Order: sequence, then structure tokens, then C-alpha cells
Amino acid sequence: MKAIILFGAPGAGKGTIAEGIKAASPFIHISTGDMLREAVKQGTAVGREAEAYMKRGELVPDATIIRIVEERLDKGGKDDAYMFDGFPRTDAQARLLDESLARRGARLDVVFQLAAPRELLMARLTGRRVCRKCGASYHTINIPPKREGVCDRCGGELYQRPDDQESTILKRLDVYDQQTQGLIQYYAKRGVLVTVDSARPRQDTVAEILRYVQRPAGS
Repeated sequence: MKAIILFGAPGAGKGTIAEGIKAASPFIHISTGDMLREAVKQGTAVGREAEAYMKRGELVPDATIIRIVEERLDKGGKDDAYMFDGFPRTDAQARLLDESLARRGARLDVVFQLAAPRELLMARLTGRRVCRKCGASYHTINIPPKREGVCDRCGGELYQRPDDQESTILKRLDVYDQQTQGLIQYYAKRGVLVTVDSARPRQDTVAEILRYVQRPAGS
């Protein structure tokens, strides 16, 4: 079992880049956000525990998050390769993940930090629009609908989510910068941190990461 990590600020493209890597490699995509929502939906013990925190407006503790990750790893085989998307978010979570992998005889191969200028992150996030009816996503510049404000798929109204508004995004980016300083230092000291330019077209970023993870051992 081995693992890689993708992390970056909101708007850095983690999700779409992860999908590109998944389509062209054996890596199993692990998004803790998706797993958390699924655990809550299925009403598992850890899902109920996480939901209780969320209903109180509190952050789900690191220990609960890592239990959700471990449940997923326990379903895999010893030869599986995992790609973590947006997790860990802090150096504390990173240490818990290291411990979990070590118990399984697994290793963390490389951590990719997706980097892009803040002005580009702002443009990507503030331009996002979502259909109220079917949830389809658009972007005012990159993926515009055929008719402004109308979903191509179902004709529903497109809207800007509150967390995609400029004032909210600025706060999210500031929080991200504060949270990840320790994480960056942690992985840099271990010699596994690689910074990748995600301001380029997605396919270029995906290709660079694939070249790195597919290189011969020891090269």
C-alpha cells in the first residue's frame, strides 16, 4: 500500500486534477469531504459522531476524521495506491495519517502542493455558479452556460453560493494560509514535498504529477 497527497488553497484545482490522475493511473481517489458526507448519509457510528459536531457548528475533530479515513483504508488491499485530496489539512492530521499508514505497513510517497496566484484563485472561485435544481456547476468564464443564469441541463436557476462570494473567499484563503504553514514545514522537513504550478491548464498539471509518480524507483 502506498499513498500520495494533493493539497492546495481553495480554487487550486484539487478535485479536477485528482480526477485527471485517477483516470490515467491506478490511484484510488480519497476525498475526506466526500467520505464524511457519505458516512453521515449512511448513519455509520463515526458518521453520527461527525454529524453531531456539524450540527453544533463545530469542526469535526482530527481523531474522527482519521477514523473515517481508516475505515476506507481497511476496505483496501495491501497493493492499493491511494491519492488523498485535500487531506491532511494540518500538521496534526499529517502525523495521525502517518501513524495510520505505518500500522498498515504503508508509505507516503510524495505530497504535491498545488500552487497558484491568489488573484487567479479569486477569479476561479468567484466565477463559480451552481444550479439550484440539479446541482450542476458552471463558471462565468471557464464553463459558461449557453444562456446566462440558466442551467443547460435542466433549465434551473444558476446562483452563486455564499461561500463563493469575494469577502468569504478572502477569509477562506487567509484561514488556509494560517492552517497549512505547519503542514508545509512538516512535509518539507521529511523531503516529500513537491510544489506544482496549478495555474496552467489542468492537463499540464496532471501530466507533470503523473510523470513524477510513474518515474522508476530511485530516480
